[in-house]
Amino acid sequence: NSKALEKVCKAAERAQVDWLLIGGSIITNGNLDMCVEVAKKSCKVPVVLFPGNVMQVNTHADGILLLSLISGRNPDLLIGKHVLAAPTLKQSNLQILPTGYMLIDGGRTTSVSYMSNTTPIPADKPDIAACTAMAGEQLGLQLIYMDAGSGAIQHIPDSIIERVSKSVDIPVVVGGGIR
Repeated sequence: NSKALEKVCKAAERAQVDWLLIGGSIITNGNLDMCVEVAKKSCKVPVVLFPGNVMQVNTHADGILLLSLISGRNPDLLIGKHVLAAPTLKQSNLQILPTGYMLIDGGRTTSVSYMSNTTPIPADKPDIAACTAMAGEQLGLQLIYMDAGSGAIQHIPDSIIERVSKSVDIPVVVGGGIR
């Protein structure tokens, strides 16, 4: 709800976070628009979209992680959905951040693995994760985003974070399950 989001935004501002990421595997009932509007009014932290699908584009946000699910083999999430969003994004003033999205196994099926119909990178395979990140960087992606997905029971192992971070020269963002 908007009151809870206002509190989160104020806390984020006090904590000097760099971005507020808004989006996810599924947002319905106009909640995306409400979230962007409330966040923009509540604080000065840039609002960056983390779209779960092509319908999660809001031109009032500051930027968008143009997610390519490079850990999966679903062509729709590697390029197909990007083609559908391209005209809207081209006409917007959103800062577009080409992002390699890497889903790491979190111990059970998560929202993103279910919704994207993809298999996550095994949590005990840091070399696969590193090579995937390197390929994303070589394709021109500007950052790597890794998470285990909503509902994961295990966080991303430090060994994967360390290996990926040392393997690329672009920023690595780790989300989900941070406590």
